[in-house]
Amino acid sequence: MRMPMIEIDNVTVRFRIPHERIPTLQEYAIRWLKGRGVQYIDFNALTNLSFSVKQGETLGIIGSNGAGKSTLLKVIARVIRPTEGRLRLRGRVAPLLELGAGFDYEMTGRENIFLNGAVLGFSRKAMAQRLDSIVEFSGIGDFLDAPVRTYSSGMVARLGFAVATDARPEVLIADEVLAVGDTDFQRKSAARIREFRENGSTILVVSHNPASIKALCDRALWLEHGSIRLIGSASTVVDQYAPDPPSS
Repeated sequence: MRMPMIEIDNVTVRFRIPHERIPTLQEYAIRWLKGRGVQYIDFNALTNLSFSVKQGETLGIIGSNGAGKSTLLKVIARVIRPTEGRLRLRGRVAPLLELGAGFDYEMTGRENIFLNGAVLGFSRKAMAQRLDSIVEFSGIGDFLDAPVRTYSSGMVARLGFAVATDARPEVLIADEVLAVGDTDFQRKSAARIREFRENGSTILVVSHNPASIKALCDRALWLEHGSIRLIGSASTVVDQYAPDPPSS
C-alpha cells in the first residue's frame, strides 16, 4: 500500500491587506502620530484545505487566476507557513515555483549551477558530476560562462528546470513549468516529468492547459476562491472545469 507523501490537514493561509493606500512615508508618520494607523482587512488565500497525495501519484491543480494555486504550492514547498492547520511532507522535494528566482544574475551560468546545487543540498563534487547533463538538457552550452543577465527569460527558465530536475526527487512541485521555453523544450520537460512519474516520484503540477493535466495526472484538484471545488480523477475534474464546447 502506497504511503502518503503529502498530507494537508485543515490548512488555512490568511494575509493582512492594507484597506487603503498611503502614498508617502510622511503621511504614514502623520497618521500614526494622530492615532490613525493603517487599517487592514484579512484575506484568506486558502481556507480549510484537506487532502493527501500518495507515493508515485501525480496531482494536477487547476483553477482561475487568484484561486490559490501558487499559494498552495508555496505552502507545500515550505515557502509559506499556514496560518492554521498542518502540513506533513516526506522525502526530498524539488520545488519549481519561479524558475531562476534563486539565480545571481551577475554570475555565470556555470557558477549559478553550483550555487543552486548547494541550495538544493548537493555537494560541489556532486554538481560537477552532473554539470554536463544539466548543460545538455538546458541547451545553454554556448552561454555557460556568460553572465546570466545576458540570458533571455526562456534560457533562465530552462537552466532552472534543468538544475532542479537533474536528480530525481521524491516530491516534485511544478508551477506552470510546462509553459516555459520553446515547443521542443516543453516536450522535453513533459517527458522528464513523465519519467519521474514512472519511477515513483510524487508530483504536483499547476497548469492552465487542460490537455496537459489529463495527459500527466492521475487526479486533479480544482481550487476556487481558496477552497476545494472538486477533487477526483483528472479527466472528470478537467471536464467539469473546462468542458469541451458543443460540436457545430
